[in-house]
Order: sequence, then structure tokens, then C-alpha cells
Amino acid sequence: QVQLVESGGGLVQPGGSLRLSCKGSTFSLTAYDIGWFRQAPGKEREGVSCIGVVDRFTDYVDSVKDRFTIFRDYAQDMVHLQMNNLEPEDTAVYYCAAVKTDRTMCTMRRIRYPYWGQGTQVTVSS
Repeated sequence: QVQLVESGGGLVQPGGSLRLSCKGSTFSLTAYDIGWFRQAPGKEREGVSCIGVVDRFTDYVDSVKDRFTIFRDYAQDMVHLQMNNLEPEDTAVYYCAAVKTDRTMCTMRRIRYPYWGQGTQVTVSS
């Protein structure tokens, strides 16, 4: 059974930073594309970023470009989402998701991801 665990959420002031982490509890992430998604109250879940098996292939939603960075930590077999210059609009539950695919480029279409974590809350507020 594929299980994902997110960590690193919390409360931060506007302009602050957080690093979210995603780990597979029963499998290695290295063979999977990983996506980060978020869902704010009353809104649909949206794709934030993704990274391919070949980690030079990454993508970001426009609203987080130049502020968020997704990267793999091969030593710990994790995928991190470094979030800088956070804004109140970034407040949401953040989920990581995994898919095994032979595509070169990762996708932020949530329908493509069969495996999901339980989410971690990020709150940006003064």
C-alpha cells in the first residue's frame, strides 16, 4: 500500500518561510513523480508544484513562482517544498501526491495522482 506522509506545516507571519516535506512510509519516492497541492477553505484543491523522476523537470503554479522551490533529498528519500516570502493567500492544507509514470514532465493535474498524503496545515497570518 502506497502511503505518503507530509510534515513541516505551521503558523508563520507574512514574509516568513516554511519547508514542507513528503516521505513515503512504505516505498521509495525516487521512482515517482511528486506533486504538491493545496486546498484553502471553500476552494478547490489546486496544484502548486511538481517534480519528475528526473529532478530537473519541475513546474510551479504562477502564484508561487520565484517564491517556492521543490527539490528531492536523495539521502533521506524525501521531497521538499521550500516556501519563502509567504503570503496570507498561501494559507491552506498542503498535500503531497505521487504517481508512477513514464512521462518526462511532471503534471499538476490532480486527477493523474493516485496516491495522496493526509495533508499539513499552513497558516500565514500576523
